[in-house]
Amino acid sequence: MAKVAFLGLGVMGYPMAGHLVKAGHQVTVYNRTTAKAEAWVKQFGGAMALTPKLAAENQDIVFTCVGNDKDLHQVVLGEEGVIYGLKPGAVLVDHTTASADIAREIGTALTAQGLGFIDAPVSGGQAGAENGVLTVMAGGDEAVFNQVKDVIMSYARCAERLGETGAGQLTKMVNQICIAGVVQGLAEALHFARSAGLDGEKVVEVISKGAAQSWQMENRYKSMWAGEYNFGFAIDWMRKDLGIALEEARRNGSHLPLTALVDQFYSEVQGMGGNRWDTSSLMARLEKSRK
Repeated sequence: MAKVAFLGLGVMGYPMAGHLVKAGHQVTVYNRTTAKAEAWVKQFGGAMALTPKLAAENQDIVFTCVGNDKDLHQVVLGEEGVIYGLKPGAVLVDHTTASADIAREIGTALTAQGLGFIDAPVSGGQAGAENGVLTVMAGGDEAVFNQVKDVIMSYARCAERLGETGAGQLTKMVNQICIAGVVQGLAEALHFARSAGLDGEKVVEVISKGAAQSWQMENRYKSMWAGEYNFGFAIDWMRKDLGIALEEARRNGSHLPLTALVDQFYSEVQGMGGNRWDTSSLMARLEKSRK
């Protein structure tokens, strides 16, 4: 079993770190809010550290799952950052959804010191983290990825390397682009069904047996139909992710008109006070227009 640290105990990181303990690994945690780390240790055992550097010391693998590029830079390369605590040959696995640029910056800095780095954003949401069935999209050196894959599988059902450093983040952008379009389509379909006087549950029961079926339909249509949006990934975080994708698209010359439009729709939902509503709340914007 490995000696590991997990930095960032949000809705994703908290259960992910717990699965590492359940898999038999020796786990040290760090969180910016110390009370959250103390609660985690009380629940799962293990140990806690007061700085990223201290958390990283003597670990085989360090995992990070923080908010954005700025947070990641601070935790890894800032004062008391992970880079100053890692022992030679150790590996940093970053599960933050961030830009490919910050992944490459960190990868370059760590490699220069004989350290390994894998950018490994995840998909599957809070439920996937709690149930240990996340999908992990990884970028980095193949040998380094193979070194850490078995440990990653403590909380994943799929973990694949997609290419060199940054490829994991680019693949997560593809993932979020897909989700944005599917959720908007489902919101419009349910809105249409209600406006047409149809029984939403019966409609979905039928169409979900055919080509219209999706994860979003299976897992979100009931809460969308009921106007409940407190399940899963918040709009504030989705807009952050879509912003990263749109910036990358401007750089690589790809055209994302639907993604840009859905991002604008999400901004309208934020204007309705829905910053912390989940991504399916695109339905709320449409239903507001019916009133």
